[in-house]
Amino acid sequence: MATEEGRKAELEAGFSVSDEEMKEWMSRAFEMAREALRGGEVPVGCLLVHRQEVVGEGRNEVNETKNATRHAEMVALDQLLDWCRHGNLDVRGVCERTVLYVTVEPCVIVCVLVLDPPDVPLVVYGCSNERFGGCGSVLDLSSAELPDTGTTFRSAPGHRSQEAVEMLKTFYKQENPNVSLHMPCRTEVQLNRRSDCKMKQHKF
Repeated sequence: MATEEGRKAELEAGFSVSDEEMKEWMSRAFEMAREALRGGEVPVGCLLVHRQEVVGEGRNEVNETKNATRHAEMVALDQLLDWCRHGNLDVRGVCERTVLYVTVEPCVIVCVLVLDPPDVPLVVYGCSNERFGGCGSVLDLSSAELPDTGTTFRSAPGHRSQEAVEMLKTFYKQENPNVSLHMPCRTEVQLNRRSDCKMKQHKF
């Protein structure tokens, strides 16, 4: 029987996506982000694609639901879990062949909850998240050198990054009537204090 390490190496070696696939799915993710912006949400859109099929998609729903955990990736993951449940499929087996496409680098919390333990092997994203990014901007949870992060994942950053930045600029320039309800998660607050980085100092 193959070892766990051998299985992971085999999956990583045999798992890749083409540039055309990245362009196609990132375009869909940006559509979700624009929908979020029109709805008064932070413009982040996300897709979870398994074998060329979208099994989860989402945009930020924090203001709409008044729930600070409803990040785009969390919404998409819920759909993936429902898809697996209805099809009586193994979640880990599905995630090992699934790519996460998102317009902004996932935050540390998302990296922990969405990428590990489900073992999504590849994250394709647009612009960096300099406040809470978990793919290298603040912490690199894809690194095998960090303890207790489980299976490593690869990142492919910079896809239409300027477009993602411009949408974020547009959002933060407008009035947000629910700003008092859009409270950061506890871990995000701790990270914010640790990095001593306020939103007004953030450079897009």
